[in-house]
Amino acid sequence: MKRRTVRVSEHSEAPPEVVYGLLADGTTWPAWSPIETFALERAGDPAPEGPGAIRVFVKGRTTGRDQLLELEPGRRLKYASLSGLPVRDYVGEVVLERSASGGTNIDWHSTFVPTTPPGTGPLAARGIRRFLAQCAHGLAVYAASQPAPRTGVGAGPFDPAPTMPSDPQRISSANP
Repeated sequence: MKRRTVRVSEHSEAPPEVVYGLLADGTTWPAWSPIETFALERAGDPAPEGPGAIRVFVKGRTTGRDQLLELEPGRRLKYASLSGLPVRDYVGEVVLERSASGGTNIDWHSTFVPTTPPGTGPLAARGIRRFLAQCAHGLAVYAASQPAPRTGVGAGPFDPAPTMPSDPQRISSANP
């Protein structure tokens, strides 16, 4: 059977850091994708969901096992399907690119070889395309509803934002 390629694209108003954070954290998938449950079968390096991690996703009667292959924080996640799909040699990749508008362009693509009876490759590709489109759309919308990460002064737990009284007169009278 011939290798198939599926590609879907979406745009999110969220910055790439927020989109990537959701994508890389399997526990969030049930909130924004058709996935119903998530479990971590094996931790990666670094733990928990670094390269080598095996994630188990359940949707209806289908249980899929994916292994994380490569991660570039804020930019890219690559994975392989180990089981659960009627395909072999499935590799998926999600590439995030900051858009000129400040949001994120999401490019989710996969390649695979169908294992279903001859002539049904287009059917397998259509099902995978529909699923990836639902995932990409859900990710884009959900990410846009999340707070943007804080940066700069006051961003970390040990770097509180400086506070100033709202009334400048209080400053001068407190320090004559």
